[in-house]
Amino acid sequence: MPLPRLIAAIFLLGQWLAAEAGTPPTLADLAYGPAPEQRFDLYAPPQGKAAPLILMVHGGAWRLGDKEMGRVVDNKVARWVPRGIAFASINYRMLPKAPPLEQARDVAKALAAIQRDAEKLGIDRDNIVLMGHSAGAHLIALLAARPDLQDEAGVRPWRGTVLLDSGALDVPGVMNGRHPPLYDRAFGRDPADWLAASPHQQLHRATAPLLAVCSSRRANACRQAENFVAKAQGFGTQASMLPLDKTHAEINAQLGEDAAYTADVERHLGGWSAAFDKRLP
Repeated sequence: MPLPRLIAAIFLLGQWLAAEAGTPPTLADLAYGPAPEQRFDLYAPPQGKAAPLILMVHGGAWRLGDKEMGRVVDNKVARWVPRGIAFASINYRMLPKAPPLEQARDVAKALAAIQRDAEKLGIDRDNIVLMGHSAGAHLIALLAARPDLQDEAGVRPWRGTVLLDSGALDVPGVMNGRHPPLYDRAFGRDPADWLAASPHQQLHRATAPLLAVCSSRRANACRQAENFVAKAQGFGTQASMLPLDKTHAEINAQLGEDAAYTADVERHLGGWSAAFDKRLP
């Protein structure tokens, strides 16, 4: 490659890495398990005492992504941390090391560890909301639907669950239709594995309140969200769907930045928890 093009490529790579680096956390790489991937970053508000917490689970097709990515962290931290709401972003074991069900177990372990250490971390353990994007949304939906995973990890109840554009709430439905190869890599060929990792099929009782955000440009994602919300409501869960004319990536990156979208999400957070409500506009 000619030197000018090489220099330009290095410059662009540096810009991309800087954009993906995210906001520096207050506490970085806190362990919730023995594996090197089982770590989380905490962004603490200036008050530093008993803050409500949003626990974020990144996406990436169950095999990519990182807790520090700017589109996962930056706008959310900038919006909520100055208002006195803590924000934690977790990593977890991914494919091929761990299938989605094991990844959901990692999310449960992270939540349980934060709840156990809440006083030391300056977190209000009774006011935690789970949030996840894409594959991360699937994982928190699966955790919400499977009390056995909660009990296994020692998870206490949480205030609510925000699903940001999951395309895998009904795994058998996805696998029995036309689908991208990434789903085959994640869920394999065994229908029993599909059922075990499918939030819709595993949902058999009321859960914490939930909000399913979906891209109206992805009809299948919104259809799955609508069906999941309806089933949850049938068990008595306070559940809502929020379709948005945004791309899959924008639903993640623009939360905290887009005023109308952010206000919609915050109305749910405040409705679920007085601790959130008093910190939100």
